[in-house]
Amino acid sequence: MMKAFLHFVCGGCLSLPFLLCACGAKSGSADDAGNIPPEDQEAKQALQGIWIDSETELVSFYAKGDSIFYPDTVNAPVRFFIRQDTLFMVGSMTTSYPIDKMDGHFFSFRSSTGDLVKLIRSENPNDTLYFTHREAATLTYNEVVKKDTVVYNDGERYHCYVYVNPSQQKVYKTSYTDEGIAVENVYYDNIIHLCVYKGRECLFSRDYGKKDFAGLVPDDFLEQAILQDMVMGKADNQGCHFHATVGIPDDASCYAVDICVDYDGQAEMKLMGY
Repeated sequence: MMKAFLHFVCGGCLSLPFLLCACGAKSGSADDAGNIPPEDQEAKQALQGIWIDSETELVSFYAKGDSIFYPDTVNAPVRFFIRQDTLFMVGSMTTSYPIDKMDGHFFSFRSSTGDLVKLIRSENPNDTLYFTHREAATLTYNEVVKKDTVVYNDGERYHCYVYVNPSQQKVYKTSYTDEGIAVENVYYDNIIHLCVYKGRECLFSRDYGKKDFAGLVPDDFLEQAILQDMVMGKADNQGCHFHATVGIPDDASCYAVDICVDYDGQAEMKLMGY
């Protein structure tokens, strides 16, 4: 029955936020099993274009070539293919969505909560404007931020510098819509340079990235986190203390790590809390 629909479809499109998690969605590669049936090229061609939610009339996604794009630039585009009446989305994981119905102007499938998501093809040429500018949003900082602090210990003066540098290292975070559909958001991580001077003598100088906190921060958390910030804490007999924050973008979850640079230029890290 599904094939009869697919053979009579003209070009169409899909809305991304609705496609990353589906009822009966399967994690892992769709190509692991043997005797893999061929990809349905006619169905893929039928999805080319912009699709909108049938109830809210909000733009959902744009299927172009092998990729699906979302109107929100924070959402990363994903590769897709259709096989045996199932839509597969390939992001950091592969998810599958059973197709309920598809024709030239209507497309429906099951979400991860079992809800039926209904989309219609956009006939408004202005909807392409949602996909004209594709610069991904940058979290926390979009330019180098310099922080410097002067502290004293045992009569000695120390000058501490922290430079927060936005990088091109992308971090993907999975979030969920109200319908229970998973979407991938893309953010840029930060590289933070820390240095400590005693007069003109450089005691310590190093770049920190989020991977430097492995072992203190759980790996599954670290994968979707960024190195958000670093600030001067205090100076005591142990050394100069800096507080680094590793957190999930747009989320309250984070780990605080104390970096203590002693007066011989050696650094130690200790988890402060979650």
